Amino acid sequence: MDRTQKQKMLAGEIYDPDDPELHADSHACKVWMQRYNAALAETPAIRRDLLRERLAAVGDGAVIRPPFHCDYGLHISLGAHVFLNFGCVILDCAPVSIGDRTQIGPGVQILTPDHPREPGPREAGLEFARPIRIGRNVWIGGGAILLPGITVGDHAIIGAGSVVTRDVPEGATVVGNPARPLPRSQP
Repeated sequence: MDRTQKQKMLAGEIYDPDDPELHADSHACKVWMQRYNAALAETPAIRRDLLRERLAAVGDGAVIRPPFHCDYGLHISLGAHVFLNFGCVILDCAPVSIGDRTQIGPGVQILTPDHPREPGPREAGLEFARPIRIGRNVWIGGGAILLPGITVGDHAIIGAGSVVTRDVPEGATVVGNPARPLPRSQP
C-alpha cells in the first residue's frame, strides 16, 4: 500500500507539500492561528485551552504569547510550564517536542522542513522534514534559529541570535552562527 504524503512527511521521507490532505491541515491551522493570535488579551488559561485544541500536547502552565505561527500545530508537544515569548515560529512538518520549564525568547524560529540539495527534486517543489527535540529547562535567547533534525539536551542555553545547525549537549551553552559551544569557565 502506498503511503500518503502526510505519512511520508512525518516519516522524514521526501514528500509533496502540495498534497490536498496537507493543504487541508494547513488551512485548518491558519483558521486556528487567527483565533489564537486574536486572543492576546485573554487569560493564559483561555489561551492554553486554545492551544490544546490544536497542538499534540500542552502541559500545565504552558504559555505561548501571540503572535505565534506554525504550519500544522498537530505535531507540536509542549511540556509543563514551557514559555514561548512573542513572535515565535514553529514549522512543524515533523514532530517538535519541548520539555518542561523550557523558556524561549521572542522571535525564535524552530524549523523542521528542509529541501533536497539536488536541483531536480527541489525544482519539483519536494521537501522533507526532520524532528526537533528540545529538552527540559532549556533557555533559548531571542531570535535564535533551530534547524531541522537537531536535539537540544536538558539544561542547555542557546544564545540570542544563534543559528543551531547541530545537536546541543546537555548543559552546554552555545552561541553564534553557526552556534558553537562556549568553553566552560574554570573555578
